[in-house]
Amino acid sequence: MNEIADTAADWRSQPHAVVERDGVRYTLLGTAHVSRASVDAVRDAVASGDFDAVAVELDEQRLAAVTDPDALARLDLVKVLREGKTPLFAANLALASYQRRLAEQLGIEPGAELKAAVEDARARGLPMHLIDRDVGLTFRRALQSLGWWQRTKLGGGLVAGLIIDEEVAEHDIEKLKQGDMLQASFSEFAEQTPELYEALIAERDRYMAARLRETAGAARDVLAVVGAGHLEGLARHLREEDATPGSVTASLETVKPKSKLPVMELFIAAFLLGGFAWGFASGGLDVGADLLLYWVLWTGGLGALGCLVAGGHPLSILGAFVSSPFTPLHPALASGTVSALIEAGVRKPTYADFMALREDVNTVRGWWRNRVARVLVNFFLTSLGTAIGVWTGGARMLARLFG
Repeated sequence: MNEIADTAADWRSQPHAVVERDGVRYTLLGTAHVSRASVDAVRDAVASGDFDAVAVELDEQRLAAVTDPDALARLDLVKVLREGKTPLFAANLALASYQRRLAEQLGIEPGAELKAAVEDARARGLPMHLIDRDVGLTFRRALQSLGWWQRTKLGGGLVAGLIIDEEVAEHDIEKLKQGDMLQASFSEFAEQTPELYEALIAERDRYMAARLRETAGAARDVLAVVGAGHLEGLARHLREEDATPGSVTASLETVKPKSKLPVMELFIAAFLLGGFAWGFASGGLDVGADLLLYWVLWTGGLGALGCLVAGGHPLSILGAFVSSPFTPLHPALASGTVSALIEAGVRKPTYADFMALREDVNTVRGWWRNRVARVLVNFFLTSLGTAIGVWTGGARMLARLFG
């Protein structure tokens, strides 16, 4: 059985769908993430006594973000850098920055209805389940489906979203009223990129349907609070999915492993070593030394310049210069990571930096003032400088060899 309504009184007049399966009645309450009416509807539904369990469109990370304001202050920034999670951390900051602009513009915290569902369920002693996929997995699956140019555009959009302090466009607000924070955050790019839409919305519909079945337990009436944009897809998967819940979630949590054969790294290493060998063999010491000098000055110089523009400490700049020539050879030698680790070590972020982070990243000046944010700027600008240096240095080597 399935029913959908949309008026404006108690929770039953809000967009919702009801699906019965395997002896469990699932009520999917569609909410707008920037609506006070949605908050009231959620509180009314939980208080109604009609449900013996509550499920929410959140994962552990997003739950901490909406319920624990001090969670960010406990972050181990060095661990984030060493584990290669800097881009993911930046993406989460972009999402937090977007949410703050919405809160200031509309006077309500995005996702307030999800927070209300969690708090009210706990207060009433109802089982509460998080059914959304880990946001990190969603980002990684989205990225692995994109080509390098699409990733570049998405990265540029994230950086722009982090440093541009402007009102959220009306059409994006309308998207939020219809439904999903992640989709609205990347709306322009998602509209042009079916692969991104698949990871951000369609996969999550199927994942959340499986999680509802997986977590129902002894409950017979489950309230699921989700963005209204998920109603149709979630209800369809809840009715029609034949695979076991565990197999569905496992398949949607899989991230393609990186190739054990680093083709690009091997190609660059062969090009560099072959070029240097050819230079020494055909042109003698002078030509070989010139090639080495071109490579070190272009890669190291531009990597160090990126770190300097980021306001890096002199030791960070030195680290960028030394590591940049080796960056193409192995990920562990990546100049952005090396310089950012040095920066985080010599200018250790304070508790106040973490607490002010979400507000500081809303302005360009705040990125350079906040020590946590400046580490990220260091990482990205050093990496960008090194990348430009690699292409430029490689081109100069070719010109020197064959010019």
